[in-house]
Amino acid sequence: MTGGTQTITEHVDVLIVGAGISGIGGACHMTTQHPERSVLIVDALDSFGGTWWTHRYPGVRSDSDLFTFGYKFKPWRKAPIASADEILHYMRETIDEHDLASRIRYNHRVNSASWSTDARKWTVDITRTDTDESVQVTANFVYMCQGYYKHRQGYTPQWDGFADFKGEVLHPQEWPEDVDLAGKRVVVIGSGATAATLIPNIAYDCAHVTMLQRSPTFFFVGANRNELADELRAAGRPDDEIHELVRAQIVEQHDMVAKASVEYPDMVRQMLVQAVTDVLPEGFDVDKHFNPTYRPWQQRIALVPDGDLFQAIKAGQASVVTDHIDHFTETGIVLKSGDTLETDVVITATGFDLSVMGDIAFTVDDQPIDFASTVTYRGIMFTGVPNLAYVFGYFRSSWTLRADLISGFVCRLLTFMSERGCTMVVPELRPEEAGMERLDWVEADNFNPGYLARSMHRMPRQGPEDPWRLRHDYTSEKDILPNADLEDGSLVFK
Repeated sequence: MTGGTQTITEHVDVLIVGAGISGIGGACHMTTQHPERSVLIVDALDSFGGTWWTHRYPGVRSDSDLFTFGYKFKPWRKAPIASADEILHYMRETIDEHDLASRIRYNHRVNSASWSTDARKWTVDITRTDTDESVQVTANFVYMCQGYYKHRQGYTPQWDGFADFKGEVLHPQEWPEDVDLAGKRVVVIGSGATAATLIPNIAYDCAHVTMLQRSPTFFFVGANRNELADELRAAGRPDDEIHELVRAQIVEQHDMVAKASVEYPDMVRQMLVQAVTDVLPEGFDVDKHFNPTYRPWQQRIALVPDGDLFQAIKAGQASVVTDHIDHFTETGIVLKSGDTLETDVVITATGFDLSVMGDIAFTVDDQPIDFASTVTYRGIMFTGVPNLAYVFGYFRSSWTLRADLISGFVCRLLTFMSERGCTMVVPELRPEEAGMERLDWVEADNFNPGYLARSMHRMPRQGPEDPWRLRHDYTSEKDILPNADLEDGSLVFK
């Protein structure tokens, strides 16, 4: 059926928005712990995978290890840093093993969601992106697993004269299939995980590639292998045991580095910078190009497997320029220093725009919800918004560690409601918390990447104490969330 006018309505117990790493994992938890509930997953894309489906640039890979980025319940059997294809294969196996394919609706873009207290349900309006058909789904509970950035477009600053540039402009998030960089001079603007992945994968094809950054970024340099996993495999240990032990080891190591970054920032800085220095050619100005002004872990630190970015620099195929853009010309970029980078191709690895709750229009009893005016319950739910949970993962640890924890919490919450005959749960500040201090979703002195800074005013608020805090620490949350008191008065059940 086509034409954009017909509405098909179905009802489910739990509607999951997003078929990426969070949504597929959430569906596994839900169908395993609540097999009696009907579960539906909707996604605007034409396949599962989220980031790993939309990102097609050369070499696209994880920037964290798959022992922790993978699911707790499904062992990872390959090298820690994985390609997009390997991650998609892992997710396809997960879908097959949990019989989820029939529960997923692709090309379903959610436009709005309206809660009715009288009916005790959400009504979700959806557009079929392949047929322009209108679809409506009602649900007792909505689980938002759509991620945190806009998939359809990346973020590109508006530089002076940018429109004058006559060369080719590419954004990694919108990578065309027919790109040919052979013999071309390339400038990659940006120095985050995307740039660090892209550059070594194009450096040996193009004439030369330059990474242009305003300021340096921290990187981890290491071999793309895990010694403990290799030893356990050689000893014939089962995959489940290897997965559990290696996850625990990595979590402990990350926790030590994160704490040391606050307590001994100079020591961690020296460690990170020295690892880069060891890979680069002698005399390279590491302090200028790879020694950031911010404290370690105030922004995400990507792992560069086998130092491939720095190997490309050492081979003379790539270079680094640390400077600000003054303006573009028809043939290149003029920098604030007065230098000019002549180039044939500009790749804007400049990040993405935050998507607050999927940019979906939410209403509760016909009143629009401004999430910036809400306070988060444990970074999962929001004051005044019933029967809705949201996955927002960790910055310093793998996203999926928190996605697993939140899915476990949501399953426990639904069990609690069923046992007490409740059909509605909504977070509410208790009377003594009415004047509670409202803090940013993420405090700048804790974590401050540009995509958050640009959109912080649109995000929900948090409080100074549990349960109104958004913790950024797996080590504490792995004990707190499974045991959180559901009867402390912060959650109102009806």
